[in-house]
Amino acid sequence: MSSRLPNKTALITGAGSGIGSAIATLFAQQGARVALFDLDGETTEALAAELKQQSGQHCFAYSADVTQPEEVQRAVSEAQQALGPIDILINCAGVNVFRDPLALEDDDWQRCMEVNLKGPYNLIRSVLPGMLARQYGNIVNVASVHGHKIIPGAFPYPVAKHGLIGLTRSLGVEYASQGIRINSISPGLIMTPAAEAWLASCPDPQAERERQAALLPCKRIGEPQEVAYTALFLASDEARFINATDILVDGGRSQIYHE
Repeated sequence: MSSRLPNKTALITGAGSGIGSAIATLFAQQGARVALFDLDGETTEALAAELKQQSGQHCFAYSADVTQPEEVQRAVSEAQQALGPIDILINCAGVNVFRDPLALEDDDWQRCMEVNLKGPYNLIRSVLPGMLARQYGNIVNVASVHGHKIIPGAFPYPVAKHGLIGLTRSLGVEYASQGIRINSISPGLIMTPAAEAWLASCPDPQAERERQAALLPCKRIGEPQEVAYTALFLASDEARFINATDILVDGGRSQIYHE
């Protein structure tokens, strides 16, 4: 079977684990050169070495804080020097911030917005000039079902994810005539290390896992690779007429009502 991202260079943030790691792995398997950005430099270095060995693709790892514009620009420049112009950007870095609105500290609000909303914008601003110069680029932002449905006890995370979907739509329209596509994916409950840690913190982890699965029409929790395949489609030229839109990857849960 032919690869779906031949001769493409993809930059993926949050690539050290979970959905970001699954996307990086799949993209390398599909013929892309990959730049892995994450705060955990050791993890991304190890993953880059593994992907290079498995796929034969050039891989670049960089420890980068997406909230720091100068650091992002420096990292993007180094990735371009190592791998060539960036064709695809996947904004997957994120952080869960769930607080009581009245007890929310300013630092928590700032951290939520900086990582989940400003971080993607920092990366977009860094890669966009090169994409515009070549009149080609595909950007995929990993949003959340929280950007569609409000779950009590999750504030202010949904605010940031609503903003990220708005950013996607706005910039997607802004640059559509210049060969740039910007879309987003909204995963539901996906069995990432963060989800595993949350389940492990519950009084009865197995009972909570079963309860969560029962809420889903498909009666199972999603896997990171299932989100990765959605990102692959949107990042490829197969989706060349899809722009400024969001795809829910939540097993249908957001379409049903629960008391």
